[in-house]
Amino acid sequence: MKKIAIAAAVTAALSAGVAQAYTVGTFSNGFVVPNVIHNGPTDTTAVGIVALKQTGVYWTFFDQDSNHVTDGCFNMTENDFHSFVWANQSGTGLEGKRGYLLFAAAGEKCNGGTDKLNDAAISGNAFQVNTSAQDVAFVPVIDGPLKLAAGSNLTNLGADSLTGITGAAKGGQTMYMRYFIDGKAGGDDTRIVVWSTGDQKGSHTVNIYNDAQARKSVNFDLKHSELDWFDPEGIVGRPADYTDGFIAWAVPTSINAVFTYSIIASPAFGAVQTLLGAHN
Repeated sequence: MKKIAIAAAVTAALSAGVAQAYTVGTFSNGFVVPNVIHNGPTDTTAVGIVALKQTGVYWTFFDQDSNHVTDGCFNMTENDFHSFVWANQSGTGLEGKRGYLLFAAAGEKCNGGTDKLNDAAISGNAFQVNTSAQDVAFVPVIDGPLKLAAGSNLTNLGADSLTGITGAAKGGQTMYMRYFIDGKAGGDDTRIVVWSTGDQKGSHTVNIYNDAQARKSVNFDLKHSELDWFDPEGIVGRPADYTDGFIAWAVPTSINAVFTYSIIASPAFGAVQTLLGAHN
């Protein structure tokens, strides 16, 4: 009973302040899975796609700097479901390589990648499945509509092809990213995912708050152009007793779309939890 009470208290603390206005759970011309990785077949991202109409579904895997790595396409019929397991689709050499996936619906079948995108065609959900740890973590999917550069070919998308996505927040807003840490290996741990369509790389001045409304200005470093996965315990200047709270980041207006969430593990609840970042 004591363990259950602790877990309930921790869950209540983690859930505070995560109201958000991202677009999720809709059908559109495509979507983005913002954080994708596999470490072999026992630890992999898995995506489920539902199609309302017959369509070709083109997918592209980009690295953390939005460089095109590999792509493919599969056909779906009306009211169809397709299971996409990244460890099975990635090909060789991508084990342990983090990136993101873009899925786009176009035409009635896979035929070259230049067809017009299909409105309200597909929707998706994603998870990080770790069978060795007997754990499944929710991976938020960013709903479209996708906004692609003019003349884009879905078989050859590059770093500048995706110019925006409706389900993300906009540049110029402030993101509120949750953390729950204890400075101990194997204890309360957080990883924060930051994905965007702009060049986010660099050192950003942010405000970090604890659970008593105390604030301190620090910097957090994003090392990649469009996808980062960072540990808030390593933020230089963070007070040692700031173990539960949030980070407020005023996103540069040069970034067209941005999406954040926190992945938190704690012995108190024994499973990985996903918390969406809020934005104003």
